Amino acid sequence: MDTSSTPRYPSDLTDAQWELIAPMVPVKPGGRPAKHARRRIVDAILYVNRTGCSWRQLPHDFAPWDTVYWYFKTWNEAGVTDRIHDALRAQVRDGNGRDPMASAGIVDAQSVKGADTVGRDSRGYDAGKKVNGRKRHIVTDTLGLLIVVLVTTAGLQDRVGARPVLARAKMAMPSIALVWADGGYVGKLIAWAQQHCRILVDIVRKPEGRHTFEVLPRRWVVERTLSWLMRTRRLARDYERLPEHSEAMIKWAMIGLMTRRLAPAPGRRPWQPAHPR
Repeated sequence: MDTSSTPRYPSDLTDAQWELIAPMVPVKPGGRPAKHARRRIVDAILYVNRTGCSWRQLPHDFAPWDTVYWYFKTWNEAGVTDRIHDALRAQVRDGNGRDPMASAGIVDAQSVKGADTVGRDSRGYDAGKKVNGRKRHIVTDTLGLLIVVLVTTAGLQDRVGARPVLARAKMAMPSIALVWADGGYVGKLIAWAQQHCRILVDIVRKPEGRHTFEVLPRRWVVERTLSWLMRTRRLARDYERLPEHSEAMIKWAMIGLMTRRLAPAPGRRPWQPAHPR
């Protein structure tokens, strides 16, 4: 049931892209064949991710919405989403001449508005950004590829959220030893990260006296990743009831991005990492 097919929607995987992740997508256990093709389940998740539609508004040529949602939830809980994401990241890094295990990264946070589906117990107010919703704490590698993500209430300070997200980064990527951060992460975090995670946090500061926009070394990489995420309509604001589902949606956005980089659709140029001018 996972044979080749012409993509019905722009978000659908091509045959080459499906081949990248097919070995990591579980096959239904037991003797009876699955009612719905694994590939179409993945395409449905990517459709929700790219278009921002609700689960109930999935087109009828996909599996029923509750079936797709069940797979989204089950794969996330079973670690399938992480395995697909991490394997693709390793392939992209290898294709760019990098060791699959990064030694350096960049940390940042982004506050986004929460939809009505986000409960009061998992949302907050970011007074600095004037945003009522949630905050995405991420660590990327130097190519801008996601290493880990942590979703919290928007009211949590960046330096407070940095502790658990750096701990996650060290568990996911034990080789990481250096993380760049902006001035919002100064303070006790630097000593804490060195002591508990064996990570050196290097603060990249804006030049004194500069009040205009300026591309900062290292910092632009993670900011570009956050802009990539905002191009995915499901991530333009937070619609998920559970923070862990928000994290999963971010990983699916990166899965879609990395499959396109590894196997560009016909007529698309291969991706090359950009550098600031």
